Amino acid sequence: MRMLICALAAALVCGNAVAQQGTIKFLVGFQAGASLDAMTRMVADKMQASLGQSVIVENRTGAAGQIAMTALKSSPADGSVLVMTPLVTVVTAPHIQKLPYDPFDDFVPVAHAANFLFAFAMGPATPAKSLQEYVALVKRDAKYANYASAATGSLPHFFSLLFAEKAGLELNHIGYRGTAAAMADLLGGQIAAFMGTVSDVAPQHKAGKVLAVATSGAARSKHLPEVPTFRELGYAIEGGGWYAAYAPAGTPPAVVDRLSKAIIAALHEPDVVQRLDNYGMEPTGLPPAELARIHRRDYELWGPVIKASGFKPGS
Repeated sequence: MRMLICALAAALVCGNAVAQQGTIKFLVGFQAGASLDAMTRMVADKMQASLGQSVIVENRTGAAGQIAMTALKSSPADGSVLVMTPLVTVVTAPHIQKLPYDPFDDFVPVAHAANFLFAFAMGPATPAKSLQEYVALVKRDAKYANYASAATGSLPHFFSLLFAEKAGLELNHIGYRGTAAAMADLLGGQIAAFMGTVSDVAPQHKAGKVLAVATSGAARSKHLPEVPTFRELGYAIEGGGWYAAYAPAGTPPAVVDRLSKAIIAALHEPDVVQRLDNYGMEPTGLPPAELARIHRRDYELWGPVIKASGFKPGS
């Protein structure tokens, strides 16, 4: 028995050493180049310096982030694998379909990273200069009803359903595997409009390549101050999203605490704050308990709304 206890203790120490000294992998369920990926890489760079460990980012794309979350579920619970995800994978998706993971039982919160708003934008081939003009255009010609988001079942997709309902439109959603592909088709005229994060729309809008016509906040975005909110334009809707880090269930509290502090410290670095601001994100850097509270709050908030919308995968 003494030998067994010693062996178990040695294994525990060895496992802890792996978590402390080995490579940390950050999974991202969306394509490289979008705001989530950019933020995760900023955080990973800072964590690598503060923890003295290699921190890499791996893009596991597909199924609106669910592939990455499923991979996290089956990963070792030793702090070697984390995910940075938008709330869609743990808040809205569970209300839409049966998932290969439970958003509360299979993961532990590590850190709330950032908040973001949405923007609705027209492509250069769409002859509308405002949201009101776009609504009238779609009612005249259904070909302009084709619009995109970065993923089917994403929060921008769901928010656009609320807009369509309020505007009395039948919009045709086209889900892409990431912002880059959707933006390319918007710029190329294959789709008429795009609902995405302010951080993904603002650079293209400021460059004059697309026209942002509405944002989703209660007040105008400081990154697009000239663009009115949906509410200003007569549509009683508002909302936003967030990004957060999770670890597999069973990850020791001490490991979670160590990783959480490193992520929060990274998000509070002045250069990271500035770069995230340039991307249209508000860094938050909140600890596990606060992320758990926000997660539960938004899960309960969006559930009834999703159910009332009648949205189903493929719709």
